Amino acid sequence: MAYIVFVNPAQVAADGAGGWLAQMGADSLALGRIWNSVFIASVLVACVGTLLYAFYAKLPYAQACGMGLNSFFCTCFISGAYFAGVDLIGGYHSGMVLVFLSGLVFMILSITGARAYIAKAMPDCLKKSIPAGIGLFIAFIGLKNAGLVVGSQYTFVQFIDINGAFSQIGENGFTAMDAWRQIAPAVIAFAGLAVIAILTNLKVKGAVLIGVLSSAILYYVVTWQVPQFDLSAVGQAFKDFGEIGVVGLFDPESWRLAFTGSHIGGVFSAIVLIISFCIVDMFDTVGTLYGAATEAGMLDENGDPIDMEKAMTCDSVATVTGAALGTSTCTTFVECASGVAAGARTGFASLITSACFFVCLFLTPLANIVPSCATAPALIFVGVLMLKKFSNVDMKDMRSAVPAFLTLIMMPLTYSISNGIGIGCIAYLLITLLTGKFSKKDIVATIIALIFLAKFAVVTM
Repeated sequence: MAYIVFVNPAQVAADGAGGWLAQMGADSLALGRIWNSVFIASVLVACVGTLLYAFYAKLPYAQACGMGLNSFFCTCFISGAYFAGVDLIGGYHSGMVLVFLSGLVFMILSITGARAYIAKAMPDCLKKSIPAGIGLFIAFIGLKNAGLVVGSQYTFVQFIDINGAFSQIGENGFTAMDAWRQIAPAVIAFAGLAVIAILTNLKVKGAVLIGVLSSAILYYVVTWQVPQFDLSAVGQAFKDFGEIGVVGLFDPESWRLAFTGSHIGGVFSAIVLIISFCIVDMFDTVGTLYGAATEAGMLDENGDPIDMEKAMTCDSVATVTGAALGTSTCTTFVECASGVAAGARTGFASLITSACFFVCLFLTPLANIVPSCATAPALIFVGVLMLKKFSNVDMKDMRSAVPAFLTLIMMPLTYSISNGIGIGCIAYLLITLLTGKFSKKDIVATIIALIFLAKFAVVTM
């Protein structure tokens, strides 16, 4: 799970001061401060969320900021604020407010048991396709960050233009090294993915972290650059966390922007975002719990994870805590299944995991020098792992196949997790109604479909 320490702040803050959004003209100082704040918040919420599993649920699971949800956060509140002309830190704070509110909804639903009921009532095809769609979305972001996939005015996206890079040699002093540095991130990301896949196949522990760190080292070696260690970065990270992170939720301006900011689109859009974060986190957690509990043999007589309500309560409290600290939604991590596979059965495993995360608070200088091409393999590989869930969809039944496929494909193509969920629910409702197979168990999907129909009609996202 340790890769999340590098990846989450990069995803939320659009790669920080030197990232893609800064290169487009956004305030690099603000992005750097957001990166620092999210780094500290990410580590703290992983500690808190995982400790909840250790002492409250007494289960061998762990929590950290959810992949996909962090990119969703950036799209809506960080890059969204930039393109709408809203102050970036204000956009960051408005996101904290909506994630906090979604966490409160999680908590109410979890404590009352309604969350477990909703999770069990959703169509099986959507339960399996939502995690897979998020995986495809995450992989697409990784491919984009590494430069393996780039924009095209003719085909929307295309593979990196290697020939185009080398054809510039000799023009305006453009050298072979310049051309190599232009394509090196894509090559390194591909190599890093191969390293992770090979090590995982050989059952080497920490394969993802090894892949990230080896890619980072390779990047500096092959581009003839020297990483700059700034030991003051630790102090600056804590300073930014104190000034713009942990205080953001308590600023009245944050709440105003959350419901009236031009990057949000109004009160109705804010409500849709809250619901979207709720839905995504719910099914991400449900999928992880079923997978890890099955691996551990910790299922009840109905085939559901034991202490599911406690697990979801841990998840909701961690999300509220994360928003208060200044980061995106916290969720149970699918990677905790590796601990279960190694024999973890109690909360003691979670206690050790939390202690290891705490040490990461002081690794800011290391995290700052990890380039996006080094974290990209982790994103792509997580996408591979999450996509496996789609193999359980019944593709012979079109009532399952079509909604599942639309959920899967529309997340990356519309660059929105919530859009994928909404379109999948709408397709399921239409097919179910028109084939005369609608029943009481489809009421939850119907409500979600109607909410998204209203959202698509009123809000552009």
